[in-house]
Amino acid sequence: MGKLKQGKRNSAASASASPYSKAQAQTNNVFKFNTNVGQHILKNPGVAEAIVAKANLKPGDVVLEVGPGTGNLTVRILEKAKKVIAVELDPRMAAEVTKRVQGKPEAKRLEVMLGDVIKTELPHFDVCISNTPYQISSPLVFKLLALPNPPRTSVLMFQREFALRLTARPGDALYCRLSVNAQFWATITHIMKVGKNNFRPPPQVESSVVRIEPKIGTDRPGVSWDEWDGMLRICFVRKNRTMRASWLGTKEVLAMVERNYRVYCALNSIPIDETEIGEEEDMDVDDGAAPGGGDEWGGIMDVDDEADETPSFFKEEAERVARENGGKTKSKKKKTRVAELVKEKIRKVLEDVTELAERRAGKCDENDFLRLLSAFNEEGIHFA
Repeated sequence: MGKLKQGKRNSAASASASPYSKAQAQTNNVFKFNTNVGQHILKNPGVAEAIVAKANLKPGDVVLEVGPGTGNLTVRILEKAKKVIAVELDPRMAAEVTKRVQGKPEAKRLEVMLGDVIKTELPHFDVCISNTPYQISSPLVFKLLALPNPPRTSVLMFQREFALRLTARPGDALYCRLSVNAQFWATITHIMKVGKNNFRPPPQVESSVVRIEPKIGTDRPGVSWDEWDGMLRICFVRKNRTMRASWLGTKEVLAMVERNYRVYCALNSIPIDETEIGEEEDMDVDDGAAPGGGDEWGGIMDVDDEADETPSFFKEEAERVARENGGKTKSKKKKTRVAELVKEKIRKVLEDVTELAERRAGKCDENDFLRLLSAFNEEGIHFA
């Protein structure tokens, strides 16, 4: 007698009727992951355990987790730490990670903060662990490093391209302002690579985990973060430009430096010479950019929205001029002696003091930038 053909159908019906399958189907219906805000959930428990292990947590640690998602990392951190502060943008995910520990002792040690971590004032924490939404990679790193009391360790998942920028050295193709800032303020270590298939849904790029250990105490640079970063923004507007072109070949840079110098003079009761000596000439400086040169990020951070690194003062200056001229054709600005003085101070710093005029930012190390900042400050030029 032949076998009944409906057995296979009954088997499928039986499987679909199982409690596990039903729960899985409900979960998939509820969570339509929003990849536009970086919702790629880490599903590999081995990778999650490795990330937590690399953080070297102590029993008394308070851990900040950025973007906990459904809580796969959260529950493992709670096994090792005293408390977890989870900052989540999506209310659905915040509810899910809360339900994950509901009715358990761990629930008392989990605090969920709903909002954007970049705009949120953070409480004290000892360690940061994050499967970072790639769109906020750069601002998150800068926020952590700029904290008055930065975390002892940060173990963060990034797009691999971004992770390589964090660890790039002078002369590397990926060396940029991010590289200088991160390595100036912290020790950066590449921990491991994570393939795209370890996430649900899989991202379009490969990932890497890095450890960031901020310099503290006597190792922490005695330099203003805002001033240091303000100078680097000008140097890396086009990293393959010569320093001369970056500083002396752009009207907006000269205008910004002049404004800052005027503020410095006003605060220190230094008289300035406003005598007009003609009209400002049009600038047409060859920036000497090497073939393939580009902006700081190289235009390849497809899932990172930090591609527009034009310093804000460029945009502010353009808007100010547009308002003053009522949208009409711009008239030439009158050249003053103070403007010429500022220009000469910049030339002196680049050519005579530091001898960096013909160097490119992409080839300079942190000692070069420190010498540059010190020389500018000696001339009364500041960037904060």
